[in-house]
Amino acid sequence: MRRHHGTTPRMGRVLGSLLLVTAAGAFTAAAAPVPGTPPVTPLDRVVPAPAMVAPGGAPYRITRDTAIRVADTREARRIGAYLASLLRPSTGFPLPVTTQGRGGIRLHLDPGRYGAEGYRLDSGSGGVTITAGAPAGLFHGVQTLRQLLPAAVESAVELRGPWLIAGGTVQDRPRYGWRGAMLDVPRDLGSVERVQLAERYVDALALYKLNRLHLRLGDGGPPLPAEDGGPGGHWTADDYRAIVRYAAARFVEVVPEIGLGARWAGGDADDADAVDRAVRDLAALTPGRHLHIGGDEPHLTGDEEYGAFVDRVQSAVARYGRTAVGWHRITCAHPARGTLAQYRGVDGTGADERARVVAAARAGTGLILSPADRTRLDLAYPEPGACLDGSDPVGVRRSYDWDPGRYLAGVPEPAVKGVEASLGTGKAATGDALARLAFPRLPGVAELGWSPADTHDWDAYRVRLAAQGPRWDTLGIAYHRSPEVPWPTG
Repeated sequence: MRRHHGTTPRMGRVLGSLLLVTAAGAFTAAAAPVPGTPPVTPLDRVVPAPAMVAPGGAPYRITRDTAIRVADTREARRIGAYLASLLRPSTGFPLPVTTQGRGGIRLHLDPGRYGAEGYRLDSGSGGVTITAGAPAGLFHGVQTLRQLLPAAVESAVELRGPWLIAGGTVQDRPRYGWRGAMLDVPRDLGSVERVQLAERYVDALALYKLNRLHLRLGDGGPPLPAEDGGPGGHWTADDYRAIVRYAAARFVEVVPEIGLGARWAGGDADDADAVDRAVRDLAALTPGRHLHIGGDEPHLTGDEEYGAFVDRVQSAVARYGRTAVGWHRITCAHPARGTLAQYRGVDGTGADERARVVAAARAGTGLILSPADRTRLDLAYPEPGACLDGSDPVGVRRSYDWDPGRYLAGVPEPAVKGVEASLGTGKAATGDALARLAFPRLPGVAELGWSPADTHDWDAYRVRLAAQGPRWDTLGIAYHRSPEVPWPTG
């Protein structure tokens, strides 16, 4: 074995989707041959890079007789049904999901092994087995299996194949537990469009094993969703619940940012009851562990008032059984035990500010790394003519080529809990524009969060990233064809 160096789940199936469009037009007839793709994708060609790859043996071929065999649990059956719904349209095969028999594609739970999100994939001529200690690991293993099939497997119309999965073993688990992406949904969308946009983004996160959706709920208006018929900024409670359910089915936790900073900056810092109500109501809608309290406004008041407000909000979050997350400037105050600070500075961030973050990390505050000049997806690409000219550019290599464990000098490596990209929508007017901002940079951030540090290699990554292009074409994902990446031609 060697290390590699280097519920409709399908994206693009909802008409009118703002990020993705259907791909049926990419092929002209049902049961046409798979166009221009190699018959077997190497085990090490996936994104994020697996922790261990050991190729060998004959591939497994999915046929009309293939069944998906699952452990006899509700979650395993659900993941099996998800996999079947991914594969049936393009293959045309029935792919029954069953708890009986042998061979085919097997989803096996073995509690106590591979951690909360890890998995092992074994492939050979007799079948494919994905083994995990928990359902999230099975789901991540399914995403690897998906990428090992030709990109045409994402088609909405039937093709002839062949549908081969390379022989060998992949053993994998994430480097960090927090692998996130922030989405700030456009303000002028209607309810249906807003939910569709968030759901399509969740599908993209799931494909690349990201597990947090940091959802901005608005800064200037009320800081939380409201029940239908009442004020709630850009969201209704039903909208929000729909996204939470959709994300949870894909093992993505929604982390809402409640925008209490805007309320505090408006003069309500002394209204402890208002803060408590805001946190209480959002916690009731949010089954996940974390609430993001914002906190990026210390410049709007004195240090003492800012610290008192952050302390008040953290106490409210803890009172309702949640863990607080805040932008890294909360380290100017008193981060409570368990609170996570999200660092979004840049390479040129002042020494004093960095020193406060490092001191907080040394004192036990966990960090999520989101350096703005590397992980902000709404910044321009450096190429002339790329979208959003005028903003500070971030290229594909720059967004990938850094090590979260060593990014802030002096921070103990265990203090780094993960990474997060951010996609603001203020400068992008269409779904395609949003997709081009996220792709191809989002998968790189996902790899930094998932893959071991010794697999991070730009030259190898850009080749694996290029291989994702045909998959995005089939899914109907608009993406920026950066000249830094050797995209396939033809």
